[in-house]
Amino acid sequence: MSKEPTTKDVPFEAALDRLEQLVKKLEEGDGSLDDSLRMFEEGVRLARHCGEKLDAAERRIEALVRTENGGSNVVPFEPEEGPDSGRKE
Repeated sequence: MSKEPTTKDVPFEAALDRLEQLVKKLEEGDGSLDDSLRMFEEGVRLARHCGEKLDAAERRIEALVRTENGGSNVVPFEPEEGPDSGRKE
């Protein structure tokens, strides 16, 4: 009886890389149905794992930016669009 592979200790970056590989293989559509289903199942596990890692990182960041009175000073992430973005002149 084989046990389902675990992603518990897989680093986020490695899980994301593997997920990208699986998506690429699935998009090619060259595999058998059974192989495609196995890759899809692995991809779902990896996507959940990555989501959990991101959620945990978000909770850690929010804990780090808590204000003195126990509230949170959560600021929405706004990516920079260029080298001069965000600069006030």
